[in-house]
Amino acid sequence: MPCTCGNWRRWIRPLVATIYVVGLLVAVPLCVWELQKLEVGIQTKAWFIAGIFLLMTIPISLWGILQHLVHYTQPELQKPIIRILWMVPIYSLDSWIALKYPKIAIYVDTCRECYEAYVIYNFMVFLSNYLTNRYPNLVLIIEAKDQQRHLPPLCCCPPWAMGEALLFRCKLGVLQYTVVRPFTTIIALICELVGVYDEGNFSFKNAWTYLVIFNNMSQLVSSSVYYLFWIEVISVFNLYLISVQDVNKS
Repeated sequence: MPCTCGNWRRWIRPLVATIYVVGLLVAVPLCVWELQKLEVGIQTKAWFIAGIFLLMTIPISLWGILQHLVHYTQPELQKPIIRILWMVPIYSLDSWIALKYPKIAIYVDTCRECYEAYVIYNFMVFLSNYLTNRYPNLVLIIEAKDQQRHLPPLCCCPPWAMGEALLFRCKLGVLQYTVVRPFTTIIALICELVGVYDEGNFSFKNAWTYLVIFNNMSQLVSSSVYYLFWIEVISVFNLYLISVQDVNKS
C-alpha cells in the first residue's frame, strides 16, 4: 500500500530515524576531519564535545515531539508542549554554532532568545488550558480563597482582587517578558551592528549594561508574578486532593 498523507503516523518515526542515522554517518566523519585539519585547542575540543551532546540531544527531543504528533489527542494541551520541547534542540544547536563561529553568535542568540520568550508564552497557554479543562470553576475557587499579597519586589503594590482579575493580571505580568525580551534582543542586535553594544563590559557608556538591567527588571517582575500564579495553582490542587480524600473516607 503506497504511503499517503493520511497514514503519515506509520512512517514518520522510521523516516526521522533514518534521516538521523544518515546525518550521523555524515556529521561524525566531518567533525573528525575538522579536528585533524585544525590545531586542537580548548575551543575546538569544547566544540567537538558540544557536538557529541548535540547528536544525543536532538534525537531524544525529536522523539518526544514525534510521540506527541503521532498521539495527538489533546491539541489544546499538546500544541504548547510541542513548542516547548523544540526549545531543547534550538538551545543545543545555538550553543554549538556559537562555539564554532563566535562572530555570528549574536545573530543565532537573537533567534534563540526570541523563541525563549515564545516558549514562556506557550507555557502560560498550557497552564491556562489545563486549569480551564480540569477546573471549569477555577475563578470561583480562587474567589473563595483568602486575599493573596504580592511577593517581593512587588510587595509594596496593592493586592489584586481574587478571581478573574488575579488570573488575568498574573498572565499579563508573566507575558510582558515575552514582549520585552524580543524587543531588547533586536535592540542588542542593532547596537552590535553599529558598534555600541560591548557585551560583557559593565559600563554605563555601552548599550549592553542598560539592556541587561532592563531585561533583569522584566524577568524579576515576571518571576514574582509567576510565583504568585503558581501559589494559586498549588492551592487549587490541594483543595482538589482534600475533596477527593473526603469522598474516599465517606
